Amino acid sequence: MTIKKYGTAHWEGGIKDGKGLISTESGALKDQPYGFNTRFEGKPGSNPEELLGAAHAACFTMALSLILGNAGHTATGLDTKAVVSLEKQGEGFAITAVQLTLTGSVPDISEADFVKLAEQAKANCPVSKLFNTEISLNATLKS
Repeated sequence: MTIKKYGTAHWEGGIKDGKGLISTESGALKDQPYGFNTRFEGKPGSNPEELLGAAHAACFTMALSLILGNAGHTATGLDTKAVVSLEKQGEGFAITAVQLTLTGSVPDISEADFVKLAEQAKANCPVSKLFNTEISLNATLKS
């Protein structure tokens, strides 16, 4: 089975003075502005790195839910933040790391088992497999 989803980007102008619009197939994002200033200067709008972070956080969290379920546990809450690092390298830029920070509420599981299952999710979610970079994880179980 192959599932295909898409996002689109439209761009006009040069790299520094140009402007773009990002949209998703579902319409969750519709003509969201992005540009050099939103990516490198902290101006309002979106950028590829935050979209990758959101996608990675969502994928990882769903994978963890599956893995927890297979181990006989159901989370009452899983919250993940994925910080994507973009660094200058030579003449260009590269995504050099992703920091996943997870806080979870899962009844009747030890901290060690929670972290072990979270590590499995980190290694096996499809977006983690996409990145060719170091992906770190901080997992905290709330009591």
